[in-house]
Amino acid sequence: MAALRYSGLDDTDSEDELPPCWEQRTTKDGWVYYANHTEEKTQWEHPKTGKRKRIAGDLPYGWEQETDENGQVFFVDHINKRTTYLDPRLAFTVDENPTRPTTRQRYDASTTAMEILQGRDFTGKVVVVTGANSGIGFETAKSFALHGAHVILACRNMTRANEAVSRILGEWRKAKVEAMTLDLALLRSVQHFAQAFKAKNVSLHVLVCNAAAFALPWSLTKDGLETTFQVNHLGHFFLVQLLQDVLCCSAPARVVVVSSESHRFTDINDSSGKLDFSRLSPSKSDYWAMLAYNRSKLCNILFSNELHRRLSPRGVTSNAVHPGNMMYSSIHRNWWVYTLLFTLARPFTKSMAA
Repeated sequence: MAALRYSGLDDTDSEDELPPCWEQRTTKDGWVYYANHTEEKTQWEHPKTGKRKRIAGDLPYGWEQETDENGQVFFVDHINKRTTYLDPRLAFTVDENPTRPTTRQRYDASTTAMEILQGRDFTGKVVVVTGANSGIGFETAKSFALHGAHVILACRNMTRANEAVSRILGEWRKAKVEAMTLDLALLRSVQHFAQAFKAKNVSLHVLVCNAAAFALPWSLTKDGLETTFQVNHLGHFFLVQLLQDVLCCSAPARVVVVSSESHRFTDINDSSGKLDFSRLSPSKSDYWAMLAYNRSKLCNILFSNELHRRLSPRGVTSNAVHPGNMMYSSIHRNWWVYTLLFTLARPFTKSMAA
């Protein structure tokens, strides 16, 4: 195929030769997809064989992967001094087995974290999950660890964090998992965590900003800010800023911000449409726990979108996710009314593993 010959490779498999107007491309994480320039569409399946493919192996010696200003991957051949948007490994793709009898083909409310990552190998990848000693943070950390990643549980309570580490090791003794102290209600602790992580001199491929507080009575942190706002948003914002250089050097990398559908039920602008900073960290007289939570989750969304705009050209993507309506977790533990509501709703919610 001409495209592969341009990359210095020869194609000998005529079955995989693309019809006219089709082009073969790759994603950052190694999946092959196909673009039709006439119909202006893309698809995962090969237009002739219907197969899905993935890249196999590392880049050839002298090649390096980069990302342009539009977030599209391109490749630099330092030996021959040239660049191309064609992955030089396209001649060495492998078929993705389409039959996975134990895994749904379409993710839904019952899909577990383990099923999401089934078949993926995260060996050599470093993942940090905040608030990972319980709830969806624990399930996320466990799934990454059992798929080969080096996972760091960033938690305030080290006793519970170490118990979570033991639970993961109990499922697979070779899992590479550890706990580190991170108190998002104290900006000095966030700074100390970032310094300690950098001292490890490792990459950071995935940062999951998961920790959150819900239904807290009004209080100020030692930094003088309303606690829900600082724990749910500002602490994570500060953490990402401190680790931004590590993320960029580890590209392709990803930041995942766990937000909530409840961000739709609030606003942080005043009546004139301008940002009202007093709503972010309100006084005691203006405080309502649920509204504070909703506003912090809206800040999560805005932050994630802007972070993606700024860092995606450097190979770091950012996504905000809603984990599911009324997911039963320990997040409600601060007030008995919410505990009662969550208990009543439990039969109709997602399980923790999902």
